[in-house]
Amino acid sequence: MDHAALARKSLDRRFAAMQSVEMTRPPKGWIRAIRDALGINATQFAARLGVKQPRIAALEKAEVSGVASLQTIREAAEALGCKFVYAIVPETSLDDLVREQAATRAEQELRRIHHTMSLENQSLDDRDLADERQRLIDELLAGSMRRLWDEQ
Repeated sequence: MDHAALARKSLDRRFAAMQSVEMTRPPKGWIRAIRDALGINATQFAARLGVKQPRIAALEKAEVSGVASLQTIREAAEALGCKFVYAIVPETSLDDLVREQAATRAEQELRRIHHTMSLENQSLDDRDLADERQRLIDELLAGSMRRLWDEQ
């Protein structure tokens, strides 16, 4: 197993626990939701964060709109006695994403091959197409991952 495959396997194990977690951001954002749940008003939070009170409304608005920096959110979380967690979690396993990309690339190549062969009156039947598709997928998966993601 190559380095990329090992990395995918390791990350997929870590992501597995996150797949079932539904983390929908509260309408007013995590910072405001936690601040309200703790009973901390904006003035108190500003003092804990070391900023002026009007900055709190701007911070909470920036979080909701998606423009707050990771560092700013981390500092706000710490001021609330929380830990900031950041993750990019794939919709499916990384291994599945790689296999899907290999299948997509194989289909592109197969269409090109099939078209050329049709022009020469040498079309492949469905079984031969399926076999060639699988061969192309296997070849792509065995080769360089960089090649797999090249645009065509």
